[in-house]
Amino acid sequence: MAAHGRESGRRRTLDTLLLALNLVPFLASCTLYFVLWLPSDQPSWTSALVKCLPILCLALLVHTTAPRRPYCQFIRAGLLCSALGDTFLIWPNQFLFGMAAFALAHLFYLRALGWLPIRLALLGSVAAISGLYFGLLQPHLPSDLWLPVAIYVAILGLMLWRALARGRPAALGGLLFSLSDAILAWDAFIWPLPPGRLIVMVTYYLAQALLALSTMEAGAPKAD
Repeated sequence: MAAHGRESGRRRTLDTLLLALNLVPFLASCTLYFVLWLPSDQPSWTSALVKCLPILCLALLVHTTAPRRPYCQFIRAGLLCSALGDTFLIWPNQFLFGMAAFALAHLFYLRALGWLPIRLALLGSVAAISGLYFGLLQPHLPSDLWLPVAIYVAILGLMLWRALARGRPAALGGLLFSLSDAILAWDAFIWPLPPGRLIVMVTYYLAQALLALSTMEAGAPKAD
């Protein structure tokens, strides 16, 4: 039994080291993004590539190391849609397309997370907070964005509810994603925040990494 315990411990250590090695491209590309810190008011394909590269690295990580389960496949699809959204958002006049790409990403995450356990109390809390925040945001939105943003907030709220209901790293990932989007909206539409971009990107990359890592768990849920 002692030998079996030592073997299990070595296996866990090796798995941890392997995962750390697999995360190197993501961590390196994140470092590149923050070191270069390309101006957001000078959109270019270089900026788009540097911004979405960490997310593409996470999608590759899930593709190469996660089990072949529906959960993992939907998370990977969400990451790829997020990379597309990152690309669109580099250009301000493509904001609606970027938001649509992220809404699709959340729908993939929602499909991965499933609908059980239901936990209606969590849904009520998330709906109340989302509604309150949208109420603060709505007076500052251009008239043509009111409906698209309302739909996006509803989809994001559903994703957060299901992530919290699932628990594990996905719950923290959902929380950080929601926080990142809330700060982004505040900075863009209500009041500019000097460190807004930094906070948005740190929480965003952490959120996506946690969602990707949720596919590596031994007990990663199958899509319902």
